[in-house]
Amino acid sequence: MASIKMGVFGAWRGNSYIGLMLDEPEIEITAICDKNIDSLCEDERLEKIPKYRDFDTFLAKGRENGMNAVFLANYFHQHAPFAVKAMEAGLDVFSECTAASTLGECVELVEAVERTGRKYMLCENYPFMNGMLKMEEITQQGALGSLLYAEGEYNHCGNNDELKRLTPGKYHWRAWLPRTYYLTHSLGPVMYITKSEVRYVSARAAHSDLLYEIRSWRHNYDGAAHMLCEMTNGMTSRFTGCTAMASDYGRYRVCGDVSGVETGGYIPDGKVRQFWHNHTKPAGQDANVALIEPVFDDDEKAKNAGHGGGDYRVVQNIKEYLLNGKQPFFDVYRAVNMSATAILGWRSCLNHGENFRVPDFRIPEERDAVRDDCLTPFPDENGGGATLPAALPYNE
Repeated sequence: MASIKMGVFGAWRGNSYIGLMLDEPEIEITAICDKNIDSLCEDERLEKIPKYRDFDTFLAKGRENGMNAVFLANYFHQHAPFAVKAMEAGLDVFSECTAASTLGECVELVEAVERTGRKYMLCENYPFMNGMLKMEEITQQGALGSLLYAEGEYNHCGNNDELKRLTPGKYHWRAWLPRTYYLTHSLGPVMYITKSEVRYVSARAAHSDLLYEIRSWRHNYDGAAHMLCEMTNGMTSRFTGCTAMASDYGRYRVCGDVSGVETGGYIPDGKVRQFWHNHTKPAGQDANVALIEPVFDDDEKAKNAGHGGGDYRVVQNIKEYLLNGKQPFFDVYRAVNMSATAILGWRSCLNHGENFRVPDFRIPEERDAVRDDCLTPFPDENGGGATLPAALPYNE
């Protein structure tokens, strides 16, 4: 019998992982929950799995059937409350998207993990693409020397038909998402490759006339936001939220005083480019630049999964954590570090680049300072509750 009995909350995004989990003999999908359960993919293996529209019923019935973990793939800004509720019910939690949408929720999430002793992992997938894994390997071998600078750029734009498809409802989160908030795909690889966290953040956003034209139903009409940060290892970094720039899909770079590595952009087919100065080039290295083809033992299994194999490797990390106790890199403290960077990055944008210190949520005194901070740009289902703008002020 499978020792991991997983419940999945959120069928639309959850579809990308349900099939991967069903392929693992150690994982049994015990229950699925979504208010629109019809959004599940067509897979005959799902026919006998209990399905629920109410989260509390899903937890109760799932527990009766042995459910011991929950994979959260629900709305972007609502993970923390459901994670806390699941942990209070005795379940381990795997959160697919950003950990929390307010600083107060960051505190609640961390303290729920500490109080319940349940396992928690943020399932950010971009760091586990081949190019990112190769950059991490080279960096952690010390080949770059002292780390000085890193950058991550995530670009995902679309035409109006696609934006409407992705924004089903007047108060859907995508219509109110400030440009700094969706940063896990850009900051996540930077953190993983360099093994660092954000200490200070200063940010700027830029208005988009094209997005402003659809402001009646898509209220976050900035086109890009960039965050410049001081990291805990002393290096600086620059990364985006989810941008809508007319640009390549994205690029990632880490630079030291000896060498630098990068992937994405003009570099073809997921390869990694490594660069040296003339005076730092290793003996026997013919040129200043090497183009490296990342190859890993699990490539054949990972290649058909989403996000360049990242989704497959996230599932493997879940297994390693639950079955073998291998601690994930994106534990609750690094998860809320990313969330807090996004939140404070937006406040910096609203204040012309003001510098903010990101709390260290490992320290109780730093939690106390933001425990009651519930400022949010997201309205509730009735249109109330938002206390921050979703875009920069703009005068036509």
